[in-house]
Amino acid sequence: MKRLATGPANASEQLARKFAEYVPLTPEDRRIVSDLGSETRHVRRRHDLIVEGARHRAVFLVIDGILMRYRILRDGRRQVVSLIIPGDFAGVPGCFFTRALYSIKAVADATVAQISLTDLYGLFATHPKLAAKVFWSFSCDSAVYAENLVVIGRRAALERVAHFLLELLTRMQVVGLADHRSYCLPLSQEMIGDALGLSLAYVNRVIRELADDGLVTFEDQRVVIHDVEALSALADFERGYLKPVPITELVDPPAAERVLHREPLLA
Repeated sequence: MKRLATGPANASEQLARKFAEYVPLTPEDRRIVSDLGSETRHVRRRHDLIVEGARHRAVFLVIDGILMRYRILRDGRRQVVSLIIPGDFAGVPGCFFTRALYSIKAVADATVAQISLTDLYGLFATHPKLAAKVFWSFSCDSAVYAENLVVIGRRAALERVAHFLLELLTRMQVVGLADHRSYCLPLSQEMIGDALGLSLAYVNRVIRELADDGLVTFEDQRVVIHDVEALSALADFERGYLKPVPITELVDPPAAERVLHREPLLA
């Protein structure tokens, strides 16, 4: 079983691994990302990288560890908006607003590469293809947010937890932090509940039910999904929203598609 502490040692390698299937990075891309992400920061577990309401003008590429994007409501309740894993960018979209929209906290010791917005915007002038790849990744995050809205708004508690675990399995597999059915998950049941709009008691009940049915077990912060197909059927989990079209097909579609969408010639 791979541990979260292992993985690529720098930003370019981590981004290349994350993008491998959909946005291949050239050697020149890797060099540029390595230069942009040369300023790294270590974020200790339970410490904030970004605080809601603070001003920040940078994005952070996660090299190692797990962080969570969250908001604390006036009455003290917490909503976890998303989990951020290696290869993900943290600080988006908050960096495009006057103040940070959410806080970001490390749930496991993390290492991030800081990239200023000035340097990021500069890519459009100097390396537009790489800039397109980076901003393509930002737009893909919206599909995950939309799916999570459906999960919380319309699925039962058992389905929510099952979907959550399967989504993380898929995302962890992309960056080499999961095998075909298991991965490390340093989240408390309270954090899972805050991500899914469930009480701690409800999460505990669901986890016991999944274990009793022989579908999932938790062992020392390790999730083991014993029957991926059965759990997917239970959660109505489809991986399509995590599998975007490769950017190469968007900018240079296959010949048949170009013919199909070609504008008719004027008489």
